[in-house]
Amino acid sequence: MDFMRWLVDIFNWYIPVAGGGLLMREVFGNIFGLASALGGMRRKVWAWPVGIIGNVILLTVFLSGLFGGADTATLLGQAGRQVMFIAVSVYGWVQWRRARAERAGRENASEQDGTAIAPQWAGIPARIGIVATMVIGTVALTPLFAALGSYEPVWADAWTFVGSLVATYGMARGWVEFWLVWVAVDVVGVPLLFSAGYYASAFMYMFYGAFTLIGFFVWMRAKTHEKPEVETVMPDPTVRVHDSAR
Repeated sequence: MDFMRWLVDIFNWYIPVAGGGLLMREVFGNIFGLASALGGMRRKVWAWPVGIIGNVILLTVFLSGLFGGADTATLLGQAGRQVMFIAVSVYGWVQWRRARAERAGRENASEQDGTAIAPQWAGIPARIGIVATMVIGTVALTPLFAALGSYEPVWADAWTFVGSLVATYGMARGWVEFWLVWVAVDVVGVPLLFSAGYYASAFMYMFYGAFTLIGFFVWMRAKTHEKPEVETVMPDPTVRVHDSAR
């Protein structure tokens, strides 16, 4: 019984801060998220499972009404994006593991650096698709989130949800542009989280804003210096070239 009470106390660990409070599992969830972002910038496969742990923790935070946090705003977009993160992260985990295995098969042991993928530009059609998905998705989800009682402004909650989906998918595909999508998410998400009282997540998103810009330039540089992933076909010495004049 004491053990169960201890678990509940840890789960609801709350530190009063400046007239408000800081839920520690929100802090821990964001720490896992930061570690995942660092791993993603370095193109390491472990970034995905670490991120999933953070997503599970943050899911309990944003569905506060279901976990005894009635005084805290419920952000359905933020909660839904954690579920989406878990699903897309499984896809990304599989994709990066496969890509890492393929790269290991092409490279010598001395050339392997443990990175999973080679960054690539998404291209104009994919960029148009990214923008269209974010705009149309936000417009479509805003009335749904409003009907379900999400925190105002509801469009901002919908924007962060759709943008997070697009960015995570772009990371799984290895698109350099996914970092810029995160910037667009953070610009809207930071004020929303502050107004809703999720201070740990808001401050972490502020840090993410600068971090994602760094990540963009790191991946862009990696794209520039990455060796082309093509096989060089050597001529077959057993095939003779016949003189047409003969």
